[in-house]
Amino acid sequence: MKTFNEITELVSAEIEKLDWTKQPKGLYEPIGYVLALGGKRIRPALTLMACELFSDNLQQAIAPALGIEVFHNFTLLHDDIMDRADIRRGRPTVHKKWNDNTAILSGDVMQISAYQLIAETPVECLKPVLDLFSKTAIEICEGQQYDVDFENRDDVEADEYLEMIRLKTAVLLACALKTGAWIGGADEKNAQELYEFGINIGLAFQLKDDLLDVYGDEATFGKKIGGDILCNKKTYLLIHALKLAKAENLAELNGWLKKNDGQPDEKIKSVTNLYNCLGVKKICEDKMSFFYEKAIANLEKVGVGENKKQELRKLAEKLMSRND
Repeated sequence: MKTFNEITELVSAEIEKLDWTKQPKGLYEPIGYVLALGGKRIRPALTLMACELFSDNLQQAIAPALGIEVFHNFTLLHDDIMDRADIRRGRPTVHKKWNDNTAILSGDVMQISAYQLIAETPVECLKPVLDLFSKTAIEICEGQQYDVDFENRDDVEADEYLEMIRLKTAVLLACALKTGAWIGGADEKNAQELYEFGINIGLAFQLKDDLLDVYGDEATFGKKIGGDILCNKKTYLLIHALKLAKAENLAELNGWLKKNDGQPDEKIKSVTNLYNCLGVKKICEDKMSFFYEKAIANLEKVGVGENKKQELRKLAEKLMSRND
């Protein structure tokens, strides 16, 4: 069994083989740029790791794994436009380095290219893989729309938020795992347990992201700390803060939510202090642990030897303890 690092090295080498030196340069250069920024390569790695649980032939899963990674990066291009984000993985976002139109069009090509790579799935499981990928792609759009809708709502519930991040983040991790399992020859029960493992670890992963956006180190996180606070993003932290705050605390929090007048550092510091007073960090950490434990329970039900599952278990632990 390959280690996670060996798998990601393989993925990175295969991504470098993808040719984006085409014309028109203004369309393809941004794609090469964003894929060269790196990232954790978690989704393609999960595809290959799931495949390796059931088969020694990883080559058959490489193209669909790359398709999932290209699709993921396409969603980031469009997300960054919608969020007006300036930095991604420590570098200027595509719409900042070029412009909005370029980011939209290059993203569109990435989406189509992702389908071309997914279509290289072995023919015996091509239809279910394509069907799952298409379903997942739609769910990610649904999650993004919920995220946009939440910006204009003051009554977002915690369960609604969890459903949004399930769609926006967790389903692609789950899709990657189930795709790899199918290609490796897994039966439906094992493939579904890996899918549920992906859903639960994806929920925990996004909650960790919420925490890092407030409590992380900007040097390792790769983007500005407090970005969610500055744009009043309805995170698990903010939703619970609004629910728990009373009297003065609630008035102060609502005051900061209405302020967009050039006091970013003060707003981040003040809202973070309110989070600390209200204990929402621990609430978020506890929910993250809840989903992590559910994910491990799913992994334990996968019918292969424990030694084969060690790398997935270690990856889950790493995602929960990460600082970036």
